[in-house]
Amino acid sequence: MPSQPSTSLDTFANPAPERDYLVHIEVPEFTCLCPLTGQPDFATLLIDYIPEARNLELKALKLYMWSFRDQGVFHEAVTNRILGELAAATQPRFMRLTARWYVRGGIYTTVVAEHRAPGWTPAPRVDLPAFDRNDPTRG
Repeated sequence: MPSQPSTSLDTFANPAPERDYLVHIEVPEFTCLCPLTGQPDFATLLIDYIPEARNLELKALKLYMWSFRDQGVFHEAVTNRILGELAAATQPRFMRLTARWYVRGGIYTTVVAEHRAPGWTPAPRVDLPAFDRNDPTRG
């Protein structure tokens, strides 16, 4: 049976709740509609979060993202709505949603929204060198 769009966000228990760790998810094919023209809008969504008790289940996330395909929404509104719904489902220590919208009318838009759990203090940042995506040892 083929999958259908869904507004349900399934989660699973955090396998390492004793530590802060980053989950990075990229959604390169997000689509919705311009609320003024009805034309499609395309974005790459970057989700970064530090889980508390729950993690996002990826198939449910894919079906949730699909549910926006026929909705007319402004970039700022849909970015904040998605962040709010993801944060409500997972109650993370921290979550950031970066929405990088493709060009429309010669203008690129990027919207960044964040959620922080009350009282959560991040550990000091550790900067490590980035991996070279073109390194032949990365297969």
